[in-house]
Amino acid sequence: MKKDVHAGKDLPDEKMIEKIREGEDAFTERLMNKYKDLVRKKAGSLYILGADKEDLIQEGMIGLFKAIRDFDCERDASFATFADLCVSRQMYSAIESAKRKKNLPLNHYVSLDAEIGGTEQSSPDGSDGEPFINSLVAEGQRTPEEHVIEQEAFLRLSSLIETELTALEREVLHLNLTGMPTAQIAKMLGREEKSADNALQRAKGKLKKRLS
Repeated sequence: MKKDVHAGKDLPDEKMIEKIREGEDAFTERLMNKYKDLVRKKAGSLYILGADKEDLIQEGMIGLFKAIRDFDCERDASFATFADLCVSRQMYSAIESAKRKKNLPLNHYVSLDAEIGGTEQSSPDGSDGEPFINSLVAEGQRTPEEHVIEQEAFLRLSSLIETELTALEREVLHLNLTGMPTAQIAKMLGREEKSADNALQRAKGKLKKRLS
């Protein structure tokens, strides 16, 4: 007998995972639909040279499916946190793959809305955080000449990330630009949260110094 998935529409994520484990596959579609906006938001916040936004969305949905498949109700704190981590990891892997195929540095992507001082806090010098890309390019309608300048700024930033940052600083910065919180970055890289945060602040400080 086919069960009515709408009867449990107010179930917490973890309960829906349990239903999926019991064979009620309709809950898989519900969770996919519930978190598809998260995937689109992450994909939309990235600028990747040579990559298509829809490709990133597809990779993100794959990551979301893996989260549903692999979530452990007894081990993992919450499905929302686990899903965010899996989606970011899948996108990050896709970016690395694209880099290898096209021989481009991984840093040829930046977030259009990540803030210099972190998404929810002020910058290290005490000023309010501002979009990272706005430290390079002025807002507003751009002329063709301004667009060229913007592209040059992206390339300059890419070069600085590649040459000025350590491997750890680059990796932490890349994950931060996907919108992943520092705590999750630390977990993904097997580092203490303080170590990941210090690497992120060093990376941003180096870039701000060279771009000023």
